[in-house]
Amino acid sequence: MSGLPQVSVVIITRDRRDDLLRTLERLRPLVHSGEIAELIVVDNASTDGTAAVVRERMPGARLLVQPRNLGAVGRTVGVEASRSPVVAFADDDSWWDAGALSAAARLFGQHDALGLVHGRLVVEPAGTDDAACAQLATGPQHPGLPGPSIMGHLGCGAVVRRAAYLEVGGYSAVLGFGGEEALLALDLAAHGWAQCYVDTIVAHHAPSSSREDWPTRWALYRRNDTLTALMRLPGRTALRETAQLVRQAVADPVVRRQMPQFLRRLPAALRRRRRVDDEVWQQWQDARSAA
Repeated sequence: MSGLPQVSVVIITRDRRDDLLRTLERLRPLVHSGEIAELIVVDNASTDGTAAVVRERMPGARLLVQPRNLGAVGRTVGVEASRSPVVAFADDDSWWDAGALSAAARLFGQHDALGLVHGRLVVEPAGTDDAACAQLATGPQHPGLPGPSIMGHLGCGAVVRRAAYLEVGGYSAVLGFGGEEALLALDLAAHGWAQCYVDTIVAHHAPSSSREDWPTRWALYRRNDTLTALMRLPGRTALRETAQLVRQAVADPVVRRQMPQFLRRLPAALRRRRRVDDEVWQQWQDARSAA
């Protein structure tokens, strides 16, 4: 690791103590080897004894217990507290391969404009690549970048330059959790930070058995996709997304249950509206058309 930027790992968790303990055990060798300079666990107001178990089983980790569930903003709490120039994210059911973070750190050291690197995400126990990887790999190749350019990511497969992440404000409190990555991707691009996919950097994801079912997660994504459009995309596109969400809510009771939350978050989203410029908008469209 000599000469490489140090890497912190930030894990957010809530009421998934057993999943988290398995992840910490998988990351422990990387801590001992020095590949992880700092392990930060942000506990989003768990009620299952998570904090006590982390203190007992992983006393070297920095534990940041939150008084309420911050959702993905918990990652920002961890990044702000970190002392490393490079920060990798993990969920309580995901972890990084040995050597992956050293490789990511090397890339940030070599490419000053690089704001985010997304690794290849392997879904366990099947050992197959997450379907998103094939899409990310189709991004355009730009000279000077170590992989295809991307306009989106999965949080548990992302490594960020701390300065870039904090410059754009990190994940948005308006969105909470569920599809929050799109807004961060737009903001990084708007600030001139490159984002790319590198398939030799590998993370693993063993989806927790206690996570929400797919219809509930999809409804969250639809709510947050619409809020993201209202905050950053051209007005016509934002209105079209909003109309589509309303139609889906009429037809689907799971989406309909998200509408009170959508309406509560709407004023904050509109206050934060900053339409991206035409170049970023074109990058966004190109990424979506390649999906």
